[in-house]
Amino acid sequence: MRQTRVFWFIICILIGLTAGLIYGWWGNPPPPAQTTLPQLRADYKTDYVLMTAEVFRVEKDPASAAVRLLALDPHDPLRPVQEAILTAQENGFNNTDITLLADLASAMLSWQTVPTVVNR
Repeated sequence: MRQTRVFWFIICILIGLTAGLIYGWWGNPPPPAQTTLPQLRADYKTDYVLMTAEVFRVEKDPASAAVRLLALDPHDPLRPVQEAILTAQENGFNNTDITLLADLASAMLSWQTVPTVVNR
């Protein structure tokens, strides 16, 4: 008697799980998230900037790195790098990664041109 109850209990659980998965995956799946890069959490932004820094280390092209960083902040490519350095330090990233970020920050500083305005 007890073995029959356990058997039917397990069968009901498996049927429920199967029905739930079928309904969730095919019957009524959730809509895909419409997330943009600026909406990412700080740790994911830091990972994105770190990947950009690793590509910059190989390519040595500050303009290409700036284009990638402008996806995070369309007004200033340096700001995401500065925020990434702070987040990396807070989250205990290793020194190699922080050095890569610092190299990218210095490249963004030297790449940016300061417009001069003459008032007369």
